[in-house]
Amino acid sequence: MRQSARILGLAAMVFLVPILSACEEQQAPATTAQAPIPAVSVVKAQIRDLRPSVNFSGRVEALDKVDLRARIEGFLEKQNFADGADVKQGDLLFVIERAPYQAAVDAAQAAVSIAQARYDRSEIELKRQATLVSKEAAAQTKLDDAQTARDEAKGALDKANADLAQAQLQLSYTEIKAPLAGRIGKSELSVGNYVGPNSGTLATIVSQNPIGVTFPVSQRDILAVKEQADSSVDFSKLTVYLDLGKDRRYQQTGTLDFVDVTVNPGTDAVNVRAVFPNPTGFLVDGQLVTAVVQSATARPTIVIPTQALQIDQQGAYVLTVDKDKKIVVTRVKPGRQAERGIAISEGLSEGDLVVVEGVQKVRPGQTVDVTEIAPET
Repeated sequence: MRQSARILGLAAMVFLVPILSACEEQQAPATTAQAPIPAVSVVKAQIRDLRPSVNFSGRVEALDKVDLRARIEGFLEKQNFADGADVKQGDLLFVIERAPYQAAVDAAQAAVSIAQARYDRSEIELKRQATLVSKEAAAQTKLDDAQTARDEAKGALDKANADLAQAQLQLSYTEIKAPLAGRIGKSELSVGNYVGPNSGTLATIVSQNPIGVTFPVSQRDILAVKEQADSSVDFSKLTVYLDLGKDRRYQQTGTLDFVDVTVNPGTDAVNVRAVFPNPTGFLVDGQLVTAVVQSATARPTIVIPTQALQIDQQGAYVLTVDKDKKIVVTRVKPGRQAERGIAISEGLSEGDLVVVEGVQKVRPGQTVDVTEIAPET
């Protein structure tokens, strides 16, 4: 029995030795392997001369706008324009039936002719009576009566001329002409409709070139512009750009030409207007735009690529690489969008290495393999 137990023990040891050796071989690589160092691409924060600017939401507003209305009553006979067409000052746009008003003019002219004839006759009679009285061939009362008749004829003639002028004025109202150059909107009434002063607007003309953009500016924004530019800044010398959305900027620049004299107590803002050239009519009255008011003086500003900027619950930040090639979270204060990146007003210095590629692969304090790429120029 003892010999059998000894044989079984040796057999168990022989069986377990290979298994333990295999386990040691499998555990050995786990204790010696190391995770690869993540690679990131960085750019150096650079200083550029940027002009300080402030953005405002505004609307395009025609400098001149006229609602065309009928000043007399009658049937609308003609419409001499296409809806939405450009018109020149003085262009004939609508014609209201002329016949009744032309007849009134003709009647008034006839009345003037009659009154003129009576006046001329009274003048002749007055002179005749004056001659007879001077020769003592007629009584003074005859001369007085002739003087009175002449004065009455003169009054009747003046009234007839006034009636003629009124009839001619009414006739002129049958033609509705463009009071200014611009673009005319849709005609609200068709030819054949009976129109009059109570018919409302027939069509609207808005001036096109130049055109304005109006936007509210709070007192805080005005102070911000002055602080970013110069406390004695002349607002009329500030350049204004228009952003139209989707990274589109209007090609023409504008200038400020009007600052309202009162502040809206509800918003603590004043209305400001900038004027822009609009030769092609690209800007349309009522269009929503972003006005970018830019200083005339450039200021050195840190600029980084837009993709480097990150946002979390605490605000904006970028990942930078320190001298030991470790990742650092750097809180920044972003400014406006620059031509090739975004301006940073606080948090970075010139030459700081900012991570632009590989942000998602690293964490703060981690050592990284750095590849520096040249910033866009």
